[in-house]
Amino acid sequence: MSELPCASLEQLREQLAQGVPAGRSDDDSVRRQWWAALATLQEDFLLPCGAQPGVWLAAPLPALYEPPLLQQLQGWVWAPAQLGDLLQVSSPLLPPGVTAGAAATGGFQRLPLLEGDGTDPLLLVITPRLQVAMALLGGPAHRRLVVRFDPPTLSAALSLLDERLQRSDQEQGQRLRHAIQALGPLQSDEQLAQRFWPRLAERLAAMAPSLTLQPLVHRSASPSPSPSSELALLEALTHEVRTPLATIRTLIRSLLRRSDLPELVRQRLRQIDGECSEQIDRFGLIFLAAELQRQPLSDAQALARTDLAQLLQQLEPVWRQQLLRRSLVLELNCSPDLPLVLSDPARLETVLGGLVDRFSRGLPAGAAVQLSLRPAGARLKLRFSATETVLAESTAAGGVERVGPVLSWNPCTGSLQLSRQATQRLFHSLGGRLAERAGNDLTVFFPVAPH
Repeated sequence: MSELPCASLEQLREQLAQGVPAGRSDDDSVRRQWWAALATLQEDFLLPCGAQPGVWLAAPLPALYEPPLLQQLQGWVWAPAQLGDLLQVSSPLLPPGVTAGAAATGGFQRLPLLEGDGTDPLLLVITPRLQVAMALLGGPAHRRLVVRFDPPTLSAALSLLDERLQRSDQEQGQRLRHAIQALGPLQSDEQLAQRFWPRLAERLAAMAPSLTLQPLVHRSASPSPSPSSELALLEALTHEVRTPLATIRTLIRSLLRRSDLPELVRQRLRQIDGECSEQIDRFGLIFLAAELQRQPLSDAQALARTDLAQLLQQLEPVWRQQLLRRSLVLELNCSPDLPLVLSDPARLETVLGGLVDRFSRGLPAGAAVQLSLRPAGARLKLRFSATETVLAESTAAGGVERVGPVLSWNPCTGSLQLSRQATQRLFHSLGGRLAERAGNDLTVFFPVAPH
């Protein structure tokens, strides 16, 4: 008789969602809910409990990030095999001093993520005073955050994970059993859910809308049946990078509302806020590029009439401030009375911002980034150029290496950015065509909208 397959983590997500209303969120908004829920759980509920024993289980990447919790709780993380050494000592995914193999004194043990487990985030935390399970799941436009505190659901979830470990890794299964038994009787707070959701709502309300929080992803209704594991891993990593950045930015914006801050402190906080927003945008763009790589290339796009000149003028102050941090100047010049173009204005803002970042990274301090929008027959021509005619030595031809289907890396500077092919595909999805020449010059053509 053949051995029965292990229970999948996707089955666990579905089990946690039983009895929970169907979701109506897109992926970007539900990920913000996940970030806010992680911060609420750790900062408002776990850390105030003080030092306590406990266990946590997560997938597909570590979800807890507060150093005291990582050091005092035993963890198990189901992660993709492609992560390699990223979860070992000195990993950028962990705080300093926390090692991946330190489950006996905190940290976590790594377990293999299997086919059918999915890549949506999942977290279970069990301590004597608090027990909770969190997960994201659902198809396009039906995404939802599920948070469960009730003992029957949590008991069923632990039973499923115990069954999986007994089939796939009996040694770790026994360690998990002993760790839970060592916690002794568990106290279940019946009022926990009533306190959690208002705190989560307050945190979400503090995440003020901005360019970086606009929906980035419009998932295909029928995604590829066998997506590349490399792209799935890249998507998961981009979300995990944005999680602490979003938390930092939320805290900074709450500080900026205080009236007693010295002007120098206020200025520094605004600089940090800008850097966080820039990097959140950057990694959101990488996620979108990875999504597009997993979808078939098609000329059929849902595009709308877009006032590109007005959009550029609205974004000019944001870009000017962004470039000023690198001692660069922005010059925008649009011809008068330009026609509308066909594009996707919601995503175009973020993609153009990413192009400004990509174009300006190799420029020396003092250079001016020049943007001009002109008619070009049946198209509008958006040209990026610079006053410096020679690129910095670190970005000279041949200095950039391709890293997979989405990213390029400059080994001289350590700069990671979207590859030319990924950038071209992004603009293709927005109705544009990117033409890049040697030197500081690139052009994007957009089709003029019919009258």
